[in-house]
Amino acid sequence: MSKKSVVLAFSGGLDTAFCTVYLREQGWDVTTVTVDTGGFPPEQLERIQALSQKLGAVAHHTVDARDTLFQGYLRFLIAGNVLRGQLYPLSVSAERACQAVEAVRMAEKLGVQAVAHGSTGAGNDQVRFDVAFRTLAPQLQLITPIRDLALSRQQEISFLAERGFHLPAKTGTYSVNEGMWGTSVGGRETLDSWSTLPEAAFPGGEIPTDLKPLPLIISFDKGVPVALDGKALSAVEVVERLNAIGRPYGIGRGVHLGDTILGIKGRVGFEAPAAHLLIASHRELEKLVLSGKQLFWKETVGNLYGSLLHEGHFFDPLVKDLEAFLASSQDRVTGEVKLVLTPRAHVVEGVRSPHSLMDAKVATYGEANVLWTGTEAAGFAKLYGVAQMLSQKAK
Repeated sequence: MSKKSVVLAFSGGLDTAFCTVYLREQGWDVTTVTVDTGGFPPEQLERIQALSQKLGAVAHHTVDARDTLFQGYLRFLIAGNVLRGQLYPLSVSAERACQAVEAVRMAEKLGVQAVAHGSTGAGNDQVRFDVAFRTLAPQLQLITPIRDLALSRQQEISFLAERGFHLPAKTGTYSVNEGMWGTSVGGRETLDSWSTLPEAAFPGGEIPTDLKPLPLIISFDKGVPVALDGKALSAVEVVERLNAIGRPYGIGRGVHLGDTILGIKGRVGFEAPAAHLLIASHRELEKLVLSGKQLFWKETVGNLYGSLLHEGHFFDPLVKDLEAFLASSQDRVTGEVKLVLTPRAHVVEGVRSPHSLMDAKVATYGEANVLWTGTEAAGFAKLYGVAQMLSQKAK
């Protein structure tokens, strides 16, 4: 490794291809790193490695970070039942934080002098990468060619073509970013708040009309998914399997409208079957085994945790405090959830747990119970309303 060496977070797309050649021409030895957080089939990883070598990188590394993504990020998003705007599962937010951390680890392992990414100056990802790189490796120079040069995609294509690298412009109508926790979709319909993304824009495509209701049982152990229909699987396998099962049904498909880190409104399509199935199941299981006050505060903590992750504050000390709370809350979240999938919908039909707080032998809602008498209930109801009664009288 020369004295002027850089690790580049490398996706194999046009922007990072440009960065590889540009940095090399600026005198850098470029090592490319692709962090696999799902959505990369083996043949694509092979193509990315071959492209890196063709572009002149001194080395290329592929990091399988799927389990790291789950253990370090996704299990807390599940524990917090995090859906931004009650809709979007923060797939890109979690992936970028994980990818940035792994890129820094590689940079420190190789002893390079700089780290680089190919994000533009328009979106959230530049902030997430910048914050992670500067926080975790402040001693390394941060290089951002795409943002600094502000070139158009056509200018990047021409730059590469002049040097013998012919990368075609994107021919598809939509920009698709696929990962383990979900796929984001951008296109002309997401540029305003009224237009509708067509079904064909999503990776799952048009939803078949002949789909039959599909029953499914998800098992959890302390808040972590461990089995499907009684078959034990790793958490990553559960997520990948649920994505495959839910995609044809259009589960977890929608368009999210929200605030970007830079302060403007943004809109993005997404397809996240596993995230929506797991969060819906997990939330129902928690209703059975946690107290009302736990559920109340978990919703608050989960929303805060999701906001910190989404907005690039993942390395604030508060994040670890929230993770400790969320982890503690999962001690009794063990059991099974029964669902039925239909086109574009999923319904939780039942839930059971050895830690259930719903005991028909003790009390049945609206009927008899063995914990108190009718007279005791009447006294409680009278006292329960005293404050409100006095407030009304004071008007």
